[in-house]
Parts: sequence; structure tokens; C-alpha cells
Amino acid sequence: MTATVTATRLFHVSDVHFGVENPEAMRWFAGAVAAEQPGGVICTGDLTQRATHAQYDAAREWFTGLGVPVMVQPGNHDMPYYNLWERFRRPYKRFGALEQAVGARLSFDHAVIIPLDTNVPAQWRWPWSDGVVKAAKLEATLADLGRLSGDPRVKIVACHHPLLPKADGETNPTIGGDEAFAALAKAGADAVLSGHVHTPFDMERARGNHAMRMIGAGTLSTRLRGAPPSYNVVTIDADGAVTVERRDFTLD
Repeated sequence: MTATVTATRLFHVSDVHFGVENPEAMRWFAGAVAAEQPGGVICTGDLTQRATHAQYDAAREWFTGLGVPVMVQPGNHDMPYYNLWERFRRPYKRFGALEQAVGARLSFDHAVIIPLDTNVPAQWRWPWSDGVVKAAKLEATLADLGRLSGDPRVKIVACHHPLLPKADGETNPTIGGDEAFAALAKAGADAVLSGHVHTPFDMERARGNHAMRMIGAGTLSTRLRGAPPSYNVVTIDADGAVTVERRDFTLD
């Protein structure tokens, strides 16, 4: 008899920044994966610090060593920093090789993860690190959601940059983020996972008559911004309820 899966558990990590990673925090996370065997791990960007070949090699070895399905999203740090020709002509060549080696599309009994790319190689403002949602990339994600119309599973969008600012009324650092949030929520997305800011958060926001959960992971790097290294455990129950457990790394 096949056992009934009562819940889906997903480990959500972000901004590991190989090159300036925190080795102790990385071992702590990998140990939890080995002990608990979640259904999958998703990293919402900034796998590397400068997108060098050596940093991508280290990321590939670590992610493949986790031993569970892994989905990776690109972050602004994952495009070449020193090789400007490659950054502008083939910005995702190195990330794409990593994704092909370790990446998987995560689809579970109670949830499905849909990617959204919020990065551009350059933009008419500084810093270039802030997010931009291009129309074509949003349309691709909306098409994925459209194909899932009628699917009862929880639909979770994964991207690097938070789509909305910390609070309504503040300037949104992600260009096109408000429009993307509204379109995704209207299309049936239930939650969006992101990283980038290195501080975790969990909130429900709304645009128009549609609400969506925003869940942000912290960092496993040494680039801390007021919060310890951390990751999220996202659990989706059979009834569609989504719970988030934040786990902080502290030295004993």
C-alpha cells in the first residue's frame, strides 16, 4: 500500500554567496538536509559572490552533495563581474551550466514551484543589483501559471528580488515589482519566495483584490545585514495551508 503524503516540506535558502560563504552555517544547513530529507531545496539566487568559475565549481559540489532535489534561481551576483563581454552577451552561461548540473523543477503532491527571473545585466540606475521584472520574463511565468489553471496544488513563485518594498508607500527598489505582484496574484499564485535582502520575512500583501504571501530567506554568507545566517522550512499541508519556520544559525 502506498503511504499518503500528508505534507510537503521545502527548505528555502538564499544568498549563499560562494566566495564569501559562511562555512559553519553551510555545514549546519547541509547537516539538517541530511538528517531531515526535505522534499527539496530551493535557493533563490546569489549562489556566488562574483560568478567566477571557481565559485561556481564550489557551488556545484555543495548543491550536488545535498542529496535531495534542488532548484536554483539566478541572482544579481550570478552574472560575470569581471568579464563584461560575457556579462552582456551571455550573462547566464555559467549559471546555466550549474542549473543543468544540479537543478530540478520542484513539483510536489501539494505544491508546485514556478520560476521568475528578476535580474538584468545592466540598467539605467545604480546600483545594478536592484531587481527589474521584464515583461517577457513575467509573461513566461504567467504562462506557467496559466497551464496550472485548475490544479488544486499551492502555486509558489520563486525569484531573487522581493517584488514589493518593506511597506506600502515606500519606493519599490524592484522596477516592475508592483505590476508583477498584482499579475501573479491575479493569475493564482499563492506565495512568492525570494532573497536578496539577507534578512528573512514572512508577510501577506495585496494589490487590488488579490493577496499573496511574500516569504524571504536570509543568507548563509558572511555578508550579514542585521540578522544571523538562516534558512526557512516551508511546509504545505494537504489542505493548502502554508507554514514557515525560520531557523537561525548560532555558534554554540
